[in-house]
Amino acid sequence: MFDKFKQKESSNPVMRSVAREATRDEQLNNLEAGLDRSQERSMTVTGAINKTLMLTFLMLITAAYGFSNPGPIVMWGGAIGGLIMVLIGSYKPKTAVWAAPAYALFEGLFVGAISAMYAYMFDGIILQAVSLTIGVLLAMLFLYQTGLIKVTAKFRAGIMMATGAVLLVYMASFALSFFGIQLPFLHQGGTTGILISCVVLAIASLNLLLDFDNFEKGAEQGLPSRYEWVFAMGLLVTLVWIYVEILRLLSYLSRD
Repeated sequence: MFDKFKQKESSNPVMRSVAREATRDEQLNNLEAGLDRSQERSMTVTGAINKTLMLTFLMLITAAYGFSNPGPIVMWGGAIGGLIMVLIGSYKPKTAVWAAPAYALFEGLFVGAISAMYAYMFDGIILQAVSLTIGVLLAMLFLYQTGLIKVTAKFRAGIMMATGAVLLVYMASFALSFFGIQLPFLHQGGTTGILISCVVLAIASLNLLLDFDNFEKGAEQGLPSRYEWVFAMGLLVTLVWIYVEILRLLSYLSRD
């Protein structure tokens, strides 16, 4: 950055002083960054898996409370709190050490409350949804490990674009609901609603491949261990999305 000053110092004494001070600051910053990297171990796949199990356990604790005490405040408070924690942990990985567990606790309230709502309307739906979610997880893990579906740059970009499109539609639906407007077929049964739900579920399931790839790529690149929390949180977000979408799909099938 200051190579030009090193090669040809200015005759201005102030500029020489600024250049020397800036060089010392740059060297100090590089030294501190090196110390931080040396003190923090690199992430591993095993570490990320362990973090995922820990987050899942925390989520189940608050999910039990949310299931026993369902209500709009519990459900939406958990959903909004979880979203905030995801944004904090994703954009500032150093905070993921506490943001990821906080997300799991908030999200558990949402999962428990929405599960109670569906359980009240449809007998046995929760066990079916949990079983199918685990089945999807194992199926996608098999596809990833065997290489039947490879996570290439184009594949990743395509899934991210599809996910973004679904997110935009959901956000638009949520905003329009305040004005009493419902997007047709998005939250209704029938053949069209079932097909839409299947497409969204397929996109959510394919996101698992990206999560698995994040685990491996992060370990290969030697990312700091804090990314174990970031990627574990990402995997849990995907699993919750799949679970909720399966609940919705099963409810449609139960009505028809």
